[in-house]
This record gives sequence, C-alpha cells and structure tokens, in this order.
Amino acid sequence: MFLNHQLQSSSLSPRSKRLLNGRSKGFTLFAQYSQAQDLFSSSRLQENIQNLPKLVEDIVQTSINTGPRGALRLAQGIQAVIGVGSEWLADVSKSANSSAGLPTELQLGLLSPVYLRKLFERMGATYIKLGQFIASAPTLFPQEYVEEFQKCFDRAPPVPFQEIEAILREELGRPIDSVYEYVDPTPLASASIAQVHSAKLKGSREDVVIKVLKPGMEDLLVADMNFVYVVARILEFLNPEFSRTSLVGVVKDIRESMLEEVDFYKEASNIESFKKYLEVMGLTTQATAPKVYEYCSSKRVLTMERLYGVPLTDLDSISSLVPSPENSLITALNVWFGSLLACETFHADVHAGNLWLLQDGRIGFLDFGIVGRISPKTWAAMEVFLTSIATEEYESMASALIEMGATNRDIDTQAFAKDLEKIFSTIQDLDTEIVVATARERSTNATAVSANLVVDERQMNALFLDVVRVSQSYGLRFPREFALLLKQLLYFDRYTRLLAPNLNMLQDQRISIVSNRRSNYRDRFN
Repeated sequence: MFLNHQLQSSSLSPRSKRLLNGRSKGFTLFAQYSQAQDLFSSSRLQENIQNLPKLVEDIVQTSINTGPRGALRLAQGIQAVIGVGSEWLADVSKSANSSAGLPTELQLGLLSPVYLRKLFERMGATYIKLGQFIASAPTLFPQEYVEEFQKCFDRAPPVPFQEIEAILREELGRPIDSVYEYVDPTPLASASIAQVHSAKLKGSREDVVIKVLKPGMEDLLVADMNFVYVVARILEFLNPEFSRTSLVGVVKDIRESMLEEVDFYKEASNIESFKKYLEVMGLTTQATAPKVYEYCSSKRVLTMERLYGVPLTDLDSISSLVPSPENSLITALNVWFGSLLACETFHADVHAGNLWLLQDGRIGFLDFGIVGRISPKTWAAMEVFLTSIATEEYESMASALIEMGATNRDIDTQAFAKDLEKIFSTIQDLDTEIVVATARERSTNATAVSANLVVDERQMNALFLDVVRVSQSYGLRFPREFALLLKQLLYFDRYTRLLAPNLNMLQDQRISIVSNRRSNYRDRFN
C-alpha cells in the first residue's frame, strides 16, 4: 500500500513534445517491425554514414558511464532474449502448419506486445517499471502495448532483512537501535525497487514506516536505461523515422522519471509540498499526509509517520468512523482538486491503497512517489472537458480536447463530438462489482455486513483508451498529464458510486474545481 506501482510523471522535454504536436504519426517502432530489412539496407546506412562518428562517441561515453554493471546486464539481457526467443520459436513451430499462416503476434517476433512483455518481466525491476510506464501512457504508446503491459505487475520477492539492515546502517551512519526502538523484519510490502517495514522510533516510540531502496537498484536502473538509450540511438541512426518520433528524447525523459523514483529526497519533497498546501489553506483538520522524519531519511531511506485508517472502498468501516461517508468523499475531492490549483505537483495515484479515511476522520493521502505536473493550458482545457462531461455537451468536450491536444490538421468538431458521445454513454454501464461480506459476532450473535467496491483498473484504462483511440483518429495527441488526471477522476468516480451514489462530483456545488481561484491559491501558497 505504501509502494508505488507506476512511474512518476514529469514534464516532457521540448524534443519529446514533438511526439505530441501532430508532425509525427506517433511511435512506429512496433508497427514497422515487418519492414526490418529496410532498416538495415545499405542505402539507409549510406544516408546516415556521416553521423556514425557521433553515434560511436555517444555509445562509448554511455558505456563508460554505465561501468562494469553494464557488461553483466548485457549478459543477463542476452540470456533473457534467448529464453523468450525460444518460447517464440516454439509457438511459431506450432503454427507453422496452419493454413491460416502465422498470426500477426508471431510475425512481429519479440517486438510483439506479448513477447516484449515477457522479455521485460525476465529482465527484472527496471524493465517492469518501464512496462508499467507503457501501461500508464496511452498517449505515447500503441493501444495493444498499453493493454498488454497492464499485466506487467510489480511482483517482487522481499530482500532478506539482513540486507535491509545493512542499507539502514550505511544510510543512517549509526547503529540502527540508536534510531529505532524496533524494526519489524517482515516487510509490510515489497515491490521491484523498494520495500517497506514497520518500526518504532527510539525515545518517542512513535509508529513509523521505513521505505528502503533495494540494494544495487540505482546502479541497475542506470545500466538498464543507458542500454535502452543506446538502442534508441542506434534505431534513430538506422531509420530517420524514429528520429521524427523523438524516440531518444522520450527515452531520456523516462530515464529521468525513473531516477527520480529511486531518489527518496524527491518523494519527501512531494510530501512536504502537499503538507504545506494543507497548512496554508487551513485544511489540516480535514486531510493529512505522513510526516517525514528527516533525521532518519536519506536518498535511499524514507522514514514516515505510520497512518492508521481504511481505504475509501471499505464502506462498512467508513460508516463506523464517520456519520456521513458522502461528506468524507467531498472532502477528499476538494482537497485533491485544490492541490491541482495550488501546488506545482499533484498526487497522481489515488487508488484505494493510497487514499484512506483515517481513524480520526481525516482523509489520508499516502505514497507521493507518483506525482503529476499540469500546465495552465492543459488545466484550462481540462476544466471545460470536465464541465462538458457533467452537462453532456459533447461539442464543448470535443473543442476542449482539440485545445488540449496537438494536431496539424482541421478537425470536424461535430463528428468528433458524436464519437465522444458514444464513448461516454457507456460510463454508466461500466461494471461496478460490490462484494458483500458478513461476519457473525459470537458474544452478541449480531451480524456485521461489509461492502467493498472491486475496482477494475483494466476496465478504467479501457475507457480512457477509447477516448485516446477516437482522438487519435482525428489526429490529436495529448500530453501525458491528461492521462494522469483522467485516471484519478475515474478512481473518484468509483468511490462516488460506493460512498455517495446520488452525488454528481462535477456538478455538486459543494465541490470546487474553479480555475479562476488558481492565482489566489498560488499567491497564498508561495
């Protein structure tokens, strides 16, 4: 619950934004696999031969920066390719005698969504994170890859506690028992890059959680992303089409995002920024985030206050803590919307594990490893987009998306609006599975009923993919911040269905999403 499972969002560089400005048709890396022979033709190499010295220099410098770790990862990569390649060959042999010929998936080889996902999983932590980035970025990657990489879950075995202890001693610079009264050797959670342990502070005996970067993770990430960068450089050298899609620029931005994720100073800064916003706006009695204990935190260790509460999907527990679950949801919405307006970054992963109702009735925002950054232009268009969803004014929605996106051609707004209406008419038809559990208390013979909403992230992603797919058919490309915003709204839509089924979060006067208050918030915040 304390570990993030996606990549942190960052503003794309100018070069990467070319991908979104309509001059490019998007990534063609996957779709052009069948034209591989053209990539390596002598004429193509002849055209780029003048760039060869620069390419070699770049590769050599990157290899030097990677260090010895690079050779080991290269060997592991070759082993992974051989393993997945063997699976592909076996599947090809099974289909060889079919009259229908090889399926497209097999024709694409290791660049097909399925086999590429399997390869990423074999390669480990960095590539799992990269796969999760693909799954969360439908504005950047083809739909087939986004859907397949949603299976790339963060299932990592825990690191032995002895290794965690060694990192704690090294990072704290003193004996562990001089800082913590007790550290539970059994982790609360373990993901690919870090794991979390519960503990008590020395002296005050406050309950805390310690997030610890797994050993060698930063070096591993640097080695892996340098390798991905080299591959991207070679592909751009072999085929100028990849250069037009800003492949290298996007890889650089992904690398920067992933390096931020393994720097817990960044996460601590995100938390402190959010807490400052709560203090300035007088919201500390309504919401909170974990306190960061700086004296026992570092780049690889993050010690935070342990908050106790229940997810916003636990209706029975919420009803026992507060008289009105609906009011708690409205508080969560207003605090989150306010942070969009007031803060440089916003919490971009408000799933049930990260958004709790605490035992004291406040809303707890957990895990700030994933944050988004929204530009004024995108927010202005987003507000119109949200209003049009509530009022079902699809021409306004189409105009907002056109303003938010980038295109190099005229768009038939009315036709676009009709297509959007077909998509959003299905929102109310999305499956909302409520699991009801009962338990009988032996002493009183009373029966307790607990209802929990089962959130299907794939279904939510499918809805967003439909919006992106239709928009792309009109030549639109959206910034990734739009994807992050819409996904959080879909989470809140699920909470609304359970906690306040009669609430319209985009029209209710108790919920504020007014952008003209942005400057006032910023003035008070800074």
